[in-house]
Amino acid sequence: MTGQQDQIYEDYWDLTMAWTDFNGKKFEKALELTIDYIDKHRQEEYSELLYSKLQNIIKKEINILLESVRKGINELVKLGFISPFLRSYHYLAKQYLKSDKNERKLILSKIIYSNSSFQRSVTKDSNIREINFVIKTLENMKGLDEKYLGTLISVDITRYPDGYITLEELENLYRTSNQVEFEKRKYNQIGYLKGLLKKLDGISYSEHCFYLERDLENIQTEESQEQEQRGRDPYLQRIYKQRLQEECLNVSGKIVCMVENLAYPVLIASHIKPFRDSADNEKYDPNNGLLLSKTLDSLFDLNYISFADDGSIIFYKRVSEDVRNFWQNYKLDDSFMNEERLSYLKYHRQLCESKNK
Repeated sequence: MTGQQDQIYEDYWDLTMAWTDFNGKKFEKALELTIDYIDKHRQEEYSELLYSKLQNIIKKEINILLESVRKGINELVKLGFISPFLRSYHYLAKQYLKSDKNERKLILSKIIYSNSSFQRSVTKDSNIREINFVIKTLENMKGLDEKYLGTLISVDITRYPDGYITLEELENLYRTSNQVEFEKRKYNQIGYLKGLLKKLDGISYSEHCFYLERDLENIQTEESQEQEQRGRDPYLQRIYKQRLQEECLNVSGKIVCMVENLAYPVLIASHIKPFRDSADNEKYDPNNGLLLSKTLDSLFDLNYISFADDGSIIFYKRVSEDVRNFWQNYKLDDSFMNEERLSYLKYHRQLCESKNK
């Protein structure tokens, strides 16, 4: 990188919040009302009148000042739940409202990581992804001291084509900036960013430092290397796998292979509909996944086996008799067979049949 010494500038990351409790009644109600309003007025062009009517609806329902209402709607836009100009909302927004607190954290993380932009507002669009930048910086640094947050929110991330800043670059900016004075003036924005990072799944905070949690078996393993080669986003893949692990905990009381019911030290988050064939909303959908042992993942991924709607294993002709005999009494538990997963399994069976003709 060159020319980084002049990166501190006053167009800081404009993160302002009306609500910091994303499970609170006011946040929930504002999001629900905004989604409902967009659905009812989807055919209308954006106008100040359209925006004003939404503000009055929210003001009446949750009884706060109009200034706070506007700040709150803009917060929904900045976080990625709602599109600028009230065009639409994130495809997971309704699911967020229906989910319990544990699942909400995972959905929140996915929405914010993939779609938030602090430069956005109701009347302004932006493709700058600050949280995406922070998490990729964490990936690169393996940890981020909170003392650098003030410097970080002043970085023009468009000047970093790799999508992150290195520790050396950040330290140089920290030393050359009037950090103490800036932190006094932007105390709220720094606090909002710090609080937001603490709410995201897969990020830990300990002794004034942020870092990414990693499953021990994923560090420099064949699985993580394979994910990188296939172009998968490491953070979204971790969330995807964690949601499958949470599902296992709810069903089995422990994290196990969904078929063998054994807690292997290494389990693979195996896509049902192949990642390369999946639409954006399918790639990290946990219903498009099974938590499997390495052996079963290989057989499933290479289309040697699939699963029927009752969870029993379907063996295709390339599978030897001894393998069939070994696995014939295993099956997916009925608790894992929801409607969405059954749809993905139907796709997988069709794929297997076409490859085993």
